[in-house]
Order: sequence, then structure tokens, then C-alpha cells
Amino acid sequence: METLPQTMTAIEIAEPGGPEVLRPVTRPLPTLAAGEILIKTAAAGVNRPDVSQRKGGYPPPPGASDIPGLELAGTVVAVGPPAKDQGAARWKIGDQVTALVAGGGYAEYCSAPAGQCLPWPTGFDAVRAAALPENYFTVWSNLVGRAKLQAGETILVHGGSSGIGTTAIQIAKSLGATVLVTAGSDEKCAACLKLGAARAINYKTEDYVAVAKEFTGGKGLNVILDMVGGDYIARDIAALAPEGRLVFIAFQKGRKAEIDFQPIMLKRLTVTGSTLRPRDIAFKSAVARELEERAWPWLASGRIAPIIQASFPLREAADAHRLMEAGDHIGKIMLTL
Repeated sequence: METLPQTMTAIEIAEPGGPEVLRPVTRPLPTLAAGEILIKTAAAGVNRPDVSQRKGGYPPPPGASDIPGLELAGTVVAVGPPAKDQGAARWKIGDQVTALVAGGGYAEYCSAPAGQCLPWPTGFDAVRAAALPENYFTVWSNLVGRAKLQAGETILVHGGSSGIGTTAIQIAKSLGATVLVTAGSDEKCAACLKLGAARAINYKTEDYVAVAKEFTGGKGLNVILDMVGGDYIARDIAALAPEGRLVFIAFQKGRKAEIDFQPIMLKRLTVTGSTLRPRDIAFKSAVARELEERAWPWLASGRIAPIIQASFPLREAADAHRLMEAGDHIGKIMLTL
């Protein structure tokens, strides 16, 4: 059994600010609560919430690590005391797992609730495994859980070339839906089409409401997955079909808008949304089991796959954040150890 050190290298947010406030520091190893396991990190994902936290706009939930990072993959090196219904007994030292966490991923070691861990899909390495949790938990819980997306329906995914977007395209298509996306360049639109989108809309040159109406023969969309908000909200409502569902997962253009509620009533729309990070372990563990049962076989077979733009060494987390904020990437940005 590996002898564990008492300290580790982690990336700390020195103060709210730009990427330069991310700095390597020495921290004690996490202590394990009941139902948790300790993972020696091999790779971790970089996500928009990490950027928001770095800027001071998305503090970690009470009790979570202040170290950024919401997903990682690595090897189990310690198992905490058991906790009822959290699956701690499943994992043993030496297992290769990928984990969804509320913080702490940008570090050499990270603790994770056992129920929020999944095995690496067959054939995956650490980087590809670490690219899964944040996007797959988010997309699955919103498209399947909240939107109730069904085979034969038509969905529009905003930000189709992002980590969330590339995941949503593939999952929605695997569920039997027809997928439209918006993206900000012809190159990004082409990447979305390659992943299986039926129509990619360059939002800088096309009106997505008009395109959606034309594509559906005037009927409108069944589901919209929106991470943009702002002035998109009223346009989303206009683009939806009767009984349509609008699901928010972020508000990059703002969380406030003036909208006319009459179309919501007349078309019997559902407007919903969710945040993943504050949800309890029981909810996240249930999503993990659904993913393992339904989506992990798709990953193992190559039917779907994470799209990775670039990887940086952990100590270069600031450069990873600069790439994310530049907005030119397609898919995931990763950190490696």
C-alpha cells in the first residue's frame, strides 16, 4: 500500500481576480468524512464555474474545499469510514475512479463522496475519464431529469461547442432526439455537425428563432437547453412549441430579463433550471448510478465520447483559464498531474 504524504500541491485562489490569482501552494491532505474516499489525482477538468469562483462570483458551498475543481480522475488511495447508503464499501484502494466533487479538484489529492464516483469507462485513460463528471451529471440531470427529453423530439442546445454543449449533442442524439445548436463561428458549427447535430446555427449571422421555426415546419422546439440567459430568454420562449420545456443551467448574458408571460400560458410551457454543485450527495449519487447504467456503455462502445481541446500541467492552471476565457476552444480543457 502506498505511504501517503502529509502535504500536497494544490492550486489556490489567492484573491478574486484574473487567471494570475491562481497559484500553486502546499496544503495538508484532505481528511475523510464518513462515506468518502481519497483519490490521488491524475487529471482534472476545468469548467466555467471554476472561472466564476476565481472571480469571486461563485463561492463553494458550506463545508466544501476552497480549492477550485469540480471533477477529477485518479486512483483510490484511502477509504473513509462507511456511511449509510453512500456506497463507500464499493471502492477499494487501487481502484481507478472519476468523481464529481464540490471543490478540491485542482490538487494532487482530493476527497470525494463515494456515491459520486464512477469507474473509468472501458478503454479510457485518466484525462478522458476526468472530462466526464461535471458535464455528464449536468446534462443528464437536466435533459433526462428536468426536460424529460423523449425520442423523436427536437432540442436546441445553446453553446453547442462548449464542454456542456458537445456532451448534450451526443446524449440527446443517443436518446433519439433531433439536435439543433447555436455556436459563435463556422468552425464551431462544423464541429457540432460532426458530433451529430442536425443543424448548427451561427448566432452571429443567423437568427436562431427563425431557423428553429423553419426547421420544424413552424411547430417550434420541444426543448431548449440554455446557458446564456439575458436577451435569449424571450427568444427561447418564442422558439418553443406548445408543451415545450426551457431549461436553464447558466446565465452568461445575465440572469434578468423582461419577458411577456402570455406565450408561456398560451403554449403551456415549462420553464425550469437547476444548479448541480449545491445538490446533496443522495441526488448526485442517484445521477451517478443512472449514468453508469445508461451512458457508460455508450462511452465504452465509442458511441459517445468527451471532446478535449487541450491539457495543461496542474501548475499551469492560469493558462488553462486564459484559454477558457478566450472562448475559442471546442470541448473540454483539462489539467494533468
